[in-house]
Formats: sequence, C-alpha cells, structure tokens
Amino acid sequence: MTQSTHAAAEADVAVIGAGVVGLATAYALARRGRQVIVVDRAPGPAMETSFANGAQLSYAYTDAMAGPALWKQLPGMLAGRDRAFRTRLSADPDFWRWGLTFLRNATLPRLHENTITTLKLALESRAAMGELLARHPIEFDQRIAGKLHVYYNAASLPSAQAMVECKRPFGVQQRLVDAAEAIAIEPALAGAQGIAGVVHSPEEEVGDPWRFATGLLDVLRTQYDIDARFGIDLHCIKRDGSLWRLHASNGDHIRVPQVVVCAGIASKSLLRPLGMRVPLMAVKGYSFTAPCGANAPSASITDTARKLVFCRVGDRIRVAGLADLNHWDAAPDRARVADLVAMARESLPHAADYDNIESDWAGLRPMTPWSGPIIRHAGDGLVLNIGHGMLGWTLAMGSGERAANLVVTR
Repeated sequence: MTQSTHAAAEADVAVIGAGVVGLATAYALARRGRQVIVVDRAPGPAMETSFANGAQLSYAYTDAMAGPALWKQLPGMLAGRDRAFRTRLSADPDFWRWGLTFLRNATLPRLHENTITTLKLALESRAAMGELLARHPIEFDQRIAGKLHVYYNAASLPSAQAMVECKRPFGVQQRLVDAAEAIAIEPALAGAQGIAGVVHSPEEEVGDPWRFATGLLDVLRTQYDIDARFGIDLHCIKRDGSLWRLHASNGDHIRVPQVVVCAGIASKSLLRPLGMRVPLMAVKGYSFTAPCGANAPSASITDTARKLVFCRVGDRIRVAGLADLNHWDAAPDRARVADLVAMARESLPHAADYDNIESDWAGLRPMTPWSGPIIRHAGDGLVLNIGHGMLGWTLAMGSGERAANLVVTR
C-alpha cells in the first residue's frame, strides 16, 4: 500500500467544477452535512458555460434537440448552409458514435420521452431553487418573465400544440395563441413580421447565472464553510486505495473519499483515462448583452426560425443563440458573433441597442444525444453530474439534489 493511501482525506467529497451545476451540487451536499471542496480551473465561479448564457430558467420548455424536424435541417447543417445550426465533420469515432445516437433519438416517441424526462428534473429544479431562495435570498435579477416561443411557419403549429398537450399532465402552464394575442401579451412582438402562432409559457423565469453563482458561493463560504479552490487545472483523477487523488497540473493534489464530476465539456477528457467514454458533444453557443432598445421585450422571446432568444436581465437585453456542433474552442468566432447580431436585428429590430453592444461571449454546451444530463454512480466513490446541454442553468438545482442523494446513499 502506498504512503498516499494512508494520508488523511481533506474533505468528505470534492466537486469538480464551479459552474451553476457544480455549486448547486456543493450546496446540496453541504446541506446534508458533508464537508466539501470545490475545484475549478477558472479564476472564479461560473466563468465558462455558465457565465453569459441565455439567462432563462426554462422550467416548462425542456424540448429535446433531436426530433423529427431535425431530418429536414440535416443537409443544411452538414453543408454549413443553416445559419443557426452547423456541424463540423470529423473522422473521430466518438463524433460518429454520438451523431448516430443523436439521429436515433430524432423520432417522435423519443422526442416526447426525452422531453418529459428532462421536464421532471426541471420541475424538481424549480422547487429546489425556491427552497434555496427562501433560506438564502440571493440577488441575481431573478423574476417571472414568461416566455413566448414564436413560430413563423403554420406547418409547425400542430407539433407545437402536441408538445403542449404532452406536458399538460405535469401541471405545465402553456398554450398556443395567435399573433394578436401574443402582441397583447408582449408588445415588443409588434416588430416581428409574419408570426403564425406563439406558445406562451407564463410561469417561466429569468436570472443572471453568473450573479447567482457568485452569490451562492458567498453563501457556501460564509454559512457552510465550503472550501473553494480556483485556478486548479486537473490533469487526472485516480483511485488511490480508499481515496480519490486529484492531480493538478502544478503538482498539487487533493485527497478525498468521494468525487462528483460537474466539469461540463471538460468532463469528457477528465474521465477518458478512467476508461469512461461519456457521450458528450461540444455544442458551441453565443450571446451578446446590450442596452435595451426602443421596444425591448419584458417577457423572454424565442425566435424558433432563427433559433435565438431575447431575455431582459436587469436593465440590459441578452440575446443568445447558434449551435455549432463539434466545435471545441470556446473563443468567440467574430463571424459567428456577427451572424447572431444580424439575425437578432432581423427578428426584433428595436429590442436592443445593436450599435452599442457591451459584451459578447461563447461557451461550449456539453450535450448528450438525448439532450438530458447524466447523473449516476460511475465507480466507487465517483458520481457524474454532466451533460446538461442548453439547460444547465435550468436544471442545476435539481441536478445537484439528485447527485447529492447518490453521494449520501452510496
């Protein structure tokens, strides 16, 4: 037995990743009496995919990405003609394995099944968020904004109505309205041309994920004695006797009996040396934040034709969109930022002050082929909480609760 096996553990559990999912997991563990170390390679919390995403807490809109409509999009995606959804082809077997599984999920039964599975977690997440804020009133521009999914093709409305009916047994408040009623609900839609119909979800919420993560970390440090370590770039994790040893690139290491991996897309490379080929694909998304325009919406708006969202966060408008599949570099591509701005101008020309954009951002969303997260035991003292795709902010609190339950009932 090596000397390291005899070394004392530094905490009960290490959470790898300090985005919204990782911090929600740390909070759920701390409430259960566990001593937690949070480790992240960034200099602070929520600096990667959680930083400037679409800011929408989409508890009702959990529709899976793969569905029957995907088949019509596929040629444009592969050829680069689709403005919103593009794919970079690769010879990597993991790319083809993921892609084929993704296409197998593009059927109506699987669309409904995957959507409802994620919906159940989203509703757990909404309840967990409410309980958190009742204990710790964190300020992060949270409000009930409502959401309007705008359709410009009448042929899309029957399937939209079918998804509404699919969710109704779970208490989800959604209904299909015409253009006139949608404009009455949200006058900013008067600037949109050719609306065929709108799905209105009045209970949907918004909130700034970075402000939330920063506030939750402060709660964890001051009220739960959580140890959060930033700038720790892990190059591997290994089982060492009864403990896990987390090896950092600078030579430091951390010893704990249990680990929860919440490292987003980086989880794929972190788990590979353990023989785990987790089905995660990087889907690169973009956003920009700007002052409100002359006709800025109060509700969140999703343009289903251009695949982008408008969300008022505090006194600013955030616009998010694009899905560049198999793009693994998080640095913003200036041409794609320009694409996003151009599509936003076309969609709602007066929603934002497009000439004075304050910041833009890109992030790598860790997507599974079925659009739902992987939350499971993966070995002795190892739990995964990964693969939340475009819904990490929405699913964070519920995912943290599920992962913490796995840790304490190992």
